[in-house]
Amino acid sequence: MTAPLALLDSASLYFRSFYALPDSMKASDGTSVNAVRGFADTIARILVDRRPSRLVACLDADWRPQFRTDLLPSYKAHRVAQEGDEEEVPDLLTPQIPIILELLEAFGFATAESAGYEADDVIGALAAREKDSPVEVITGDRDLFQVVRYEPTPASVIYVGRGWAKAETLGPAEIAAKYGVPVDNAGAAYADMAALRGDPSDGLPGVPGIGDKTAAKLITQFGSLDALIAAARAESRDVPLKLRQKLAEAAPYLEVAPTVVRVAVDAPVELTRPDPVPAVPADPDRVAELSERWNLGGSVTRLLKALPGE
Repeated sequence: MTAPLALLDSASLYFRSFYALPDSMKASDGTSVNAVRGFADTIARILVDRRPSRLVACLDADWRPQFRTDLLPSYKAHRVAQEGDEEEVPDLLTPQIPIILELLEAFGFATAESAGYEADDVIGALAAREKDSPVEVITGDRDLFQVVRYEPTPASVIYVGRGWAKAETLGPAEIAAKYGVPVDNAGAAYADMAALRGDPSDGLPGVPGIGDKTAAKLITQFGSLDALIAAARAESRDVPLKLRQKLAEAAPYLEVAPTVVRVAVDAPVELTRPDPVPAVPADPDRVAELSERWNLGGSVTRLLKALPGE
């Protein structure tokens, strides 16, 4: 079987590392490095357990894109820091992000972003244009369940919401079984279901009174959110009056929700370097220097051992 292309939802992974490991992990200058060490360990586990031949650490160029907030001002609004439009990030995490990026560069891992787009869009675009390798998306964010597919190459999500030890591999069959959506278009159906039910954690109000099960049942019955809305507008007998009323009241939201919820597969993605997993570090001296300066110790050692070697 062809080795996979691993697409890392970087912010999701380093946020989880930050909260999973104690902030008592510090460099000599007192900087906490728990997120850096956890992120490096996660990449090492990915290389050992999943054996990808290619890997891209996907980044947020804009965590709350203008095109989404123009359509739905509530999108992620509750996560905005009081001082401005920046994402509220724990003070001890912020200084660690540049260290993570430096470490990725020293090892020679590809990173990718797209101006004006989120990492989810970068992942969606890279997955959509992949025609050769199976795709594995490593994330703790359910939003990316929408990228699963069978063709032209399989795409699945390695969901690490409960940690790597309890990681779940979810493809179309697993998403269909878990959420009750049709297996033949499980990814698109999941996105439609998510738009319909909403998601308070992302500031998506959804349609009041429609939860997971009802949303999945409706998307399965009608095939898509667009088809459901069209049937409601046509006053189809398959759409009960109360449901038609709910959908009509939520019409302004439903008009914009699909664009907000779906990943932008046409995002113009830029990679910093080619994406094959490096056999050895691109700059071993810099890796050693970063390891010593930031007290990364065993985490860097494990990542070095996980590289395929020449």
